[in-house]
Amino acid sequence: MAESDGAEGESDDGSGDPLRVRVRGIYTTALTRRFRAADHAVVDPSDPIEERFDGAFTAGPADTWIDPTDDDRGIGVTGTHDAVPAATRCARVADDALAWPDPTPPGAILVGTVTGTRSAGAIVDCGDREGYLPYDEAEEYVEVGDDIRVQVAESVPPWSDDRPTLSTTITVGGPLVDLERGGSGVRAAVGGEAGTELARATELLPVTVPDGWGVRYGYGAVDAALDAREAAVERAVAWAESVDAALAGESPDAGADDAVPRRIATPLAARWVWYGREARFALDEERRAVTATTAGHHRIKAGSTAASLAVDLVEGICGSGDGDLPFPAVADTFGPAVGDDLRIDHGKPDGRLFSLGTGEVMSRDGEGVTIRREIRGEGTYDGLGTPREPGDVALTKLQEGRAWYPTSYRGADGTRKGRYVNVCTPVEIFPDAARYVDLHVDVIDYPDGGVEIIDGDELAAAVDAGHVSGALADRARDVARRVKRALS
Repeated sequence: MAESDGAEGESDDGSGDPLRVRVRGIYTTALTRRFRAADHAVVDPSDPIEERFDGAFTAGPADTWIDPTDDDRGIGVTGTHDAVPAATRCARVADDALAWPDPTPPGAILVGTVTGTRSAGAIVDCGDREGYLPYDEAEEYVEVGDDIRVQVAESVPPWSDDRPTLSTTITVGGPLVDLERGGSGVRAAVGGEAGTELARATELLPVTVPDGWGVRYGYGAVDAALDAREAAVERAVAWAESVDAALAGESPDAGADDAVPRRIATPLAARWVWYGREARFALDEERRAVTATTAGHHRIKAGSTAASLAVDLVEGICGSGDGDLPFPAVADTFGPAVGDDLRIDHGKPDGRLFSLGTGEVMSRDGEGVTIRREIRGEGTYDGLGTPREPGDVALTKLQEGRAWYPTSYRGADGTRKGRYVNVCTPVEIFPDAARYVDLHVDVIDYPDGGVEIIDGDELAAAVDAGHVSGALADRARDVARRVKRALS
């Protein structure tokens, strides 16, 4: 389920009880400004963030930590059960910033069943979703049919094709410090004298680490004050004791049910936020208030590593730029170009994403592209009801920033089979794929000239389920009405 617009008694900007937030990735500057404006504390900042912002940053362990997804299309928000909802609200900067709770948050401990094996790992049924257990993360040999206790080491967003990564090693904590069950002593991510000093300082802390747990410091612990490390270890110890109780069958999380799969403990919560085009431009404005930010900064950076580096270079030389994304210049440099293949990534309001197929870019005009796909399968076209036959051609016109796009279908002999207009969040055309989130409601232009809006009930159901906000749904309905008038 996606996040609602905000809980009763809390503002939409995420203000409320102050949080301690750690932020990393391409959205760090913008989100740091936003969290600080809402009176939250940003902890463990990177060097560039310290240089860009006035005032001291608060010490102490983070209540929630924010990292970009691997594709930079959004962020993951992980932390305490109280902090994650508030941090998510603060990070949602526009109507097309959609959010979903993670059914397998990092740190979750569960018993699952091995349902398949791969060359380097096993597939585990975790109940809400499947996980992947690399063999080098398993304590012993596993095979299909085994029931195994695992922990989620790394989760993935709902739009990813990957599975969460699992491990049989149990750890609790956060970016500053972890405790490892079955471990001993103190280890640090940094070596040398700094790591040795961390180990020595741990002995001075007035906190007793439970027997059977080892201390593992992250990189940020080197610069953290002693009281901050103490608070981080103290909280990790509380989580470790809770996990010990759960694993001993004494915690209500474990229960008495021997059903498999089953959840044992969930020390942390996590949510995923998808940033659409409007959200990225809202983040540009936040960042521009702090440092030089070119037009379309976050939109371009999300496209590719090369584009991200180019943005840094341009801003270093030229400074800020106002206005809209210079799409022709970006596409000329990084693609897509005429003749390239372009995938249509069709996001759904419940967080899933699938490809509608890949087509050839036939033309590029101003802010958009036209792609051609040849149909191979048989059946009927959704909504249109006309026959779908091998050799049919689909022409899709996509425009950067537009909240709808048409696809026209023709037979191999040129016979018109209708036009389907998808209403969605504003389209983003990246070098390899066009992306958006479908908002269910669509406009159908039938071969006989009739025009109809369909699937309004599905949009209403998405609002009721909390997948789409009322404001975004109203916008989608308005777009559908305007498109229908234009086609009638």
